[in-house]
Amino acid sequence: MSYTLNDFDYNLPDNRIAQQPATPRDHSKLLVYNRETGTIADDYFYNIGRYLPADTSLVVNNSKVEKCRLLFEDGSKEIFVTRIVDPTTVEAMVRPGKKFKVGKRVEPVDGFSVETVAIADDGIRTLKLSHPLDHPKLKPYKKTPFPPYIEQDETLAERYQTVYAKDLGSKAAPTAGLHFTPDLLKKLENIGIQKHEVTLHVGLGTFAPVKTEKIEDHQMHSEWYRLTDAQAAGLNKCKNITAVGTTSVRVLESAVRGDGSFEASSGETDIFITPGYRFTSIDHLITNFHLPKSTLLMLVAAFMGMDEMWNVYNHAIENEYRFYSFGDAMLIL
Repeated sequence: MSYTLNDFDYNLPDNRIAQQPATPRDHSKLLVYNRETGTIADDYFYNIGRYLPADTSLVVNNSKVEKCRLLFEDGSKEIFVTRIVDPTTVEAMVRPGKKFKVGKRVEPVDGFSVETVAIADDGIRTLKLSHPLDHPKLKPYKKTPFPPYIEQDETLAERYQTVYAKDLGSKAAPTAGLHFTPDLLKKLENIGIQKHEVTLHVGLGTFAPVKTEKIEDHQMHSEWYRLTDAQAAGLNKCKNITAVGTTSVRVLESAVRGDGSFEASSGETDIFITPGYRFTSIDHLITNFHLPKSTLLMLVAAFMGMDEMWNVYNHAIENEYRFYSFGDAMLIL
């Protein structure tokens, strides 16, 4: 069946968009949906061990969010670095776009200038910087790349990282993992639920909006991932896999063989998972509640079914779950 962008649209009251994370992390609400029985349970994330199968293993994305957002003049000028080409050349989204024209030099702050070398069809600029991106002069302007629906607040920077984040490179957090605490992970380990790590640096592929009416016409931006030999060997011993977040799913589905085993690999993936896709790498999924018309919502619909997804989302809205990056969680069994 072919779907249009409007098939993934829904209305969400503004007060359901979480501006602050739950404190402690694992006190967010948890919606548990069982695909076999079609039942919904409401609980809290710290109780997730009650629902996870005893033989499952968690697969998490250990990517760490980098401060890739440069804000100048109280935020009126912005350079959002999407890729570092070399120390003084970057690809970036900019604001205001009319200031960053090809061949023009902009000085966002005294002593630091930027020349626009090229503009891609999607508006991404290639910029030549007067100072390397890691120069101390730029440190005061580097900010955490919170999504646009969350107010910029650097006091929340640590809360926008998972407790197991280690591999710097993401432009947005793998948010399903934000609910875990070291204590909760230890409790799960004590009942036999192990954690396995993979890496996908979250970029435009995850959060770029879909603009094509037919979703199959959407071209995903590629994102860098890595699955090491040791990680692949560990996964191949797993009897059951619970992916933590859609980015972990993208790694697993990019690195799985036809027989369901995993092989070490790394590079760029532009895998685009929509309803009708056949999953071969995962059994269950932990995820947040996603934006309308997003590729993340499409992946969730592919995993649980369109009708089932809308039933769950309506339940979440009616029962005052908090949505998006700092929002509540869902376990799909």
